Amino acid sequence: MIQAALATHNPGKLRELQHALESWGVRLSSAVELGIDAPVETGVSYVENALIKARHSSAQSGLPALADDSGVSVDALGGAPGLYSARYAGPGASDESNIDKLLAAMDGQENRAASFVCVMVWVRRADDPLPIIAQGIWQGRIANERSGESGFGYDPVFWLPQHACTVAQLSPEIKRLE
Repeated sequence: MIQAALATHNPGKLRELQHALESWGVRLSSAVELGIDAPVETGVSYVENALIKARHSSAQSGLPALADDSGVSVDALGGAPGLYSARYAGPGASDESNIDKLLAAMDGQENRAASFVCVMVWVRRADDPLPIIAQGIWQGRIANERSGESGFGYDPVFWLPQHACTVAQLSPEIKRLE
């Protein structure tokens, strides 16, 4: 079993990633469990912020580290909240307040096209010269209201036309396949 740090304070993210990686023999411990503070995200891209978080967690824990940076990019809002999705409603914003702000900004908008962007970074050590970087984009729309109970973040308002539901309504098995 490989022990690694997960650069997050989000219990939902830990739960989803731990479940996805356990069959590969990876045991994740969150930054909270390891007593690691969140670094200042000074990057101007998802890749830069994920690298900052992964290197910081590895340096603080002495373990390999996995980090992500992700966000929702909404066409009608010029790509906002984008890189600032986690703090869209301000520093320390909750998922609920971020969604409230997004829904208010989308009120009356015809174009509800959006994409969910995620970058994952794995470093073997803090100064790893060749981190593994993966990125993906999920196309969808912003729903008019929240729907669904599972997931976290913007999941209750990220509508997937191919499934006719929000991400928060998907089963964990389907979400992992997407």
